[in-house]
Amino acid sequence: MIINTGNRTDIPAYFSDWFYNRIKEGYVYARNPYYPSQVTKYRLSPDVVDCICFCTKNPEPIISRLGELKGFSQFWFVTITPYDKDIEPNVPNKEKVMESFKKLSPIIGLEKITWRYDPIFISEKYSLNSHIENFGKIATSLSGYTQECIISFVDLYEKTKRNFHGVREVSKEEREIIAKEFVTIGNKNNIKIKTCAEGYELSKFGVDCSGCMTQPVLERAIHSNLKVPKKKGSRESCDCLLGNDIGMYNTCYHGCLYCYANYSKDIVRDNFRKHNKNSPFLIGDSMEGDIVKEAIQHSYIDNQISFF
Repeated sequence: MIINTGNRTDIPAYFSDWFYNRIKEGYVYARNPYYPSQVTKYRLSPDVVDCICFCTKNPEPIISRLGELKGFSQFWFVTITPYDKDIEPNVPNKEKVMESFKKLSPIIGLEKITWRYDPIFISEKYSLNSHIENFGKIATSLSGYTQECIISFVDLYEKTKRNFHGVREVSKEEREIIAKEFVTIGNKNNIKIKTCAEGYELSKFGVDCSGCMTQPVLERAIHSNLKVPKKKGSRESCDCLLGNDIGMYNTCYHGCLYCYANYSKDIVRDNFRKHNKNSPFLIGDSMEGDIVKEAIQHSYIDNQISFF
């Protein structure tokens, strides 16, 4: 099975000690975000976990202890955008994140790390031309350290519009210009440009629109073929393997204005106060009325088929 850590929060940036404690203990509890009393217990063992997937804006806090993940396969997304503190208040300086990216890549392997440049929005400060210029600078820096870059455009969820006043969607014309320019830059730096859940309108410009964390992507990362049970994707036009997440909403302290995973700063601060690095839960501990069910876990690796 696949264990995800990054759909709801940024575990490497803020909860690395807790995460390594969970690896040491060999299990983790994850609350259902919509029915909190429903708790899933996941066993964290390489014999049932085929890959641990990370998504972070700051991998540095977790890198020094990666040896503790021996036996586990990994796949990483690292998000690096051109936005300043007005948009991403608590994200480290981009130069530092790029250095962490370049430190992480040779440790885990080029095929296991992908750069994310998302979400893209247009404003007076972050104009179309500034995106093209900044994308080129980051791509040049990361050339040779990744093979892919995922781009996406801002989604105006209600909580996003509430927290990010004045933001607007990227027009069709702007999306097409970005696609053409980014593909050109990507080709110069041996970085394939990909989208996820954005439809297929940009494929005519050379963008790979097949998805970001699909089965073929993970098979390449773990060097094995997978036999994954069929189930409906979490979003329309999305074939990514996004289930089995051990994170929790309203726990990411980056404070990005476009974030869909945080409802309010006050809730995030309150949750941080409840965090205990020794608890099997990311936030808090067991509560009266909890219904704990062990996940049905087994390896998806298909031993009958050799990888490529």
